[in-house]
Amino acid sequence: MYLSSFVHREELFRIAERWFRGQPDRNDARRITEILIADGFIAGETLGGVSRFLLEELHGGKPVYTERRITLKGELRDTLLYTRCDLTPRIEELFQEYRRNPDFFYSETPINGVICLNGGGELVAVYRVKRPRRVAEKANRKIASWLFGMVQEEARALARERARQMGVPLEWLFTPEDQMVREFMEAEEHIAHRFSEGDISFDRKALTIHDVGGIKIVGTPEELHGLEEKLRSGSMCAVVDRECLQGSYNAVNLVLELPWDRERACKSFRESRWWERFTKRGLSEESLEKGLEALLVDPAETIQTEVILTTFPELVESELGTCIHEKRILAQRENRDYKGNIPLNIEFLVEYLFAVGFSPSIQVDDIPIKLWGRYLPDTLISHIRRLYNLPAYDLFY
Repeated sequence: MYLSSFVHREELFRIAERWFRGQPDRNDARRITEILIADGFIAGETLGGVSRFLLEELHGGKPVYTERRITLKGELRDTLLYTRCDLTPRIEELFQEYRRNPDFFYSETPINGVICLNGGGELVAVYRVKRPRRVAEKANRKIASWLFGMVQEEARALARERARQMGVPLEWLFTPEDQMVREFMEAEEHIAHRFSEGDISFDRKALTIHDVGGIKIVGTPEELHGLEEKLRSGSMCAVVDRECLQGSYNAVNLVLELPWDRERACKSFRESRWWERFTKRGLSEESLEKGLEALLVDPAETIQTEVILTTFPELVESELGTCIHEKRILAQRENRDYKGNIPLNIEFLVEYLFAVGFSPSIQVDDIPIKLWGRYLPDTLISHIRRLYNLPAYDLFY
């Protein structure tokens, strides 16, 4: 996973690569903790600044609006009901359904975000830092997609060898289904061990995740078009990617690269006493009091973030309609080309890596999840419990 919204993305990438090979360094756990503290704070502060800049550009000045931190998607969806413009029959229908049964709309889904409301309480923007579990899932899909072709080619090599031994062309070879499954598992095991031996390195480009930090701006089609033109011609940031989403949900998805303000971030971390939130992560209060500066080790000068430009009707469709975000997440979990052991192990490994960074443990001598092993979710849960000095399992007797 190469998290482009993090300033220590190179260092975190190298740590993850070592962990996937089962070869952690002694100081990795502590450094992961420091990176998640520093980079999470910098990403959040930068997103807030960029959101304010985008709203100023959108409305041609400094608009009057308030920011409010939210922890549940229901809080975001509740704010949609305050909008009085663009109330199409479809929106009225969705609002009515939501009022009747908000729990049906995944209202308890956690989110680490901030909503921006205008003077009338209407939503004009939202920004969030993706939760670790969601990053782990996305890393799973990215790496699984990258590995799938590799495992397939390894399985084809086994089939070619059987065809050669039998003296027939590969296309004439008949393989029973149970043997195909065995060969695929054998190929997967071989690829996993090649990782452990250092024969395979991760591809940064294939494994880049841009949307750990994300912003959604709401406006009219004309306003959003004008904003995009300003972004392309301005000097504050660079548009490095653009995707036009069309179908059940329509929006423009941009990836922006922009500098972050080191002096401002360090000052905000210190003056807000933000470090007090991290005193239970294994780092001493004395070390945290030194501020953000002590956690920065050769950070990147820029970060990348996802910006979605959307109209209010499309926003309502994505939050309450047929393309509601949570249903898309469930569909992504189900519709995977590659569902072998390696992708699941990768998801467990990434989730464990983040769990280390959030836990009181800053020393990990051995990685409990190996790319070449097989595990149940219960195994991961038991190891995460150990990080918090809890019994591995809760037992009735």
